[in-house]
Amino acid sequence: MSDLSRFLRLVPLSAALLVLAAPASAQRVSAKDRVAIDALDQRMAAAEKRYRDALLLVANGDPKGTAEGDAALEDMEDVIDACAKQRGCELNTQLAAFKRLLKANVDAQSPDEDEESSDEPLEDDHVPAAAGATTSTPQAQQGAAKLDDNRHAFDRMVQYNPAVQAGIRRWLTDMRSSLVDSYENYQNMRFMMWPQWERQGLPEAMLFGIMAKESNGKVHVSSRAGAAGPMQFMYATGTRFGLGRDDTGFDTRFDPRSSAQASAEYMSERFAELGNSVELSLAAYNGGEGRALRVYRQYPGVSFWDERVYNQFPAETRDYVPMVIAAAWLFLHPRQYGLDFPRVAPQPAPLKLLKPTSIYELTMCLGTTGTRDGYMRTLRNLNPRYQAESYLAPGVTLNANTRIAALYSRHCLNGPRAELARTLMAANVNAAITRAPLPEGRVSVGDVSQLVQLPDDPAESKAEEKPRAKEKPKGKEKPARTIKVGRGDTLGKIADKHDCSLKELAKANGLRAPGYTVKPGQRIKLEGCGK
Repeated sequence: MSDLSRFLRLVPLSAALLVLAAPASAQRVSAKDRVAIDALDQRMAAAEKRYRDALLLVANGDPKGTAEGDAALEDMEDVIDACAKQRGCELNTQLAAFKRLLKANVDAQSPDEDEESSDEPLEDDHVPAAAGATTSTPQAQQGAAKLDDNRHAFDRMVQYNPAVQAGIRRWLTDMRSSLVDSYENYQNMRFMMWPQWERQGLPEAMLFGIMAKESNGKVHVSSRAGAAGPMQFMYATGTRFGLGRDDTGFDTRFDPRSSAQASAEYMSERFAELGNSVELSLAAYNGGEGRALRVYRQYPGVSFWDERVYNQFPAETRDYVPMVIAAAWLFLHPRQYGLDFPRVAPQPAPLKLLKPTSIYELTMCLGTTGTRDGYMRTLRNLNPRYQAESYLAPGVTLNANTRIAALYSRHCLNGPRAELARTLMAANVNAAITRAPLPEGRVSVGDVSQLVQLPDDPAESKAEEKPRAKEKPKGKEKPARTIKVGRGDTLGKIADKHDCSLKELAKANGLRAPGYTVKPGQRIKLEGCGK
């Protein structure tokens, strides 16, 4: 039963009792009654504290929180029932405690009005202001007077002009879902990314704006031009800042922490050589640092929005700069634009696997508690080294948070959800295909070979009989065809591609269910396959 339904059930009962009972002030309360009333007050206070502690456990993803909260509510119900029977006990006082806890529960699940109407600064104010960071165009002055409140350091570093406003319009309309996804993805990776920018004294809003425009916070994104990772580094540029293939072959451009550090160092260099201009630094990030530096030296101190500067950048860059600033602006001022970002405040925690599993399997058994779309994107972003379908051995430690760790213990080790996830992972399309038996009286026809006609005379038959061909010695059958496992391949994919029976393929290669784990470079015998 929910807290609200419990409260609504208690209110009519208490109201009726209050009507029938005389006011406490009109009743004579004996010393014995007073002792009993004080005891009830203490029980209610203890239950109230127990419930608040339970809310804290729930907020931290501790599964004990729900049970503790239910037990606390039952204590409160008992106190109210006892109060109704106790001479001189004021029910309205006891119900007030229940109402306080109900409000505390609502406040814990959604921001209050005061919080919604204010935007707290998200970065320090020590970041240097950009040159020319004022609103100069007449069209922008009216909007800037209402929305450019200069409460954040970033507000004073950029121009809030019609180009930025148009970018905000795009983020709030057809790109709203992308912006919200970006925010949720960023908050789950924030503990890895933000410290890298904070050490360089760069604004967090700009980090979010770049990430939102480049990748929507999906770390495995790669562009057709070859840029990769959450911050979309080209390979050559990434190499300059320590990104690239490590000893295991993993491309660290996909790692949130490494890519954030590299982007912070890159932007610090651009700020230093481009006069602390956010717009020119962003133009360099997208359109090339050489072009940006050449333009800056040609027109030192001139704003990016000056047509002499603006027109020297390609159309993609002229679109990119205001879109990043617009995303950053909404990151700092969501309430002013009617934007409700999801409440995401994960507590980072390691998740040590206790049995073979994959990110796909974890996604199914964890469910969607506390999220909009489940935990697959979070697990993939925090653990970019692992393929989602690859089975991981017991003892592997994943980057996660306290809620994921609690749900893993509850649903992914044992129980119906864990069994269902394993069953779904082992499912193979070929197992659903049935082959009808051949009708009676028909035989399967193979290669057609010409029959030798026997002569009428047996003697002639002996004379014409040809010696039989020698049988092939045993042990020299043609070996089974093999293939090499590629990156991202699973046994199920190989079985589908070559029309194999998954069980026969696994048996021939000594692989055990349910994982059927294969590794890139491993040789697989194609037995029980149709092609």
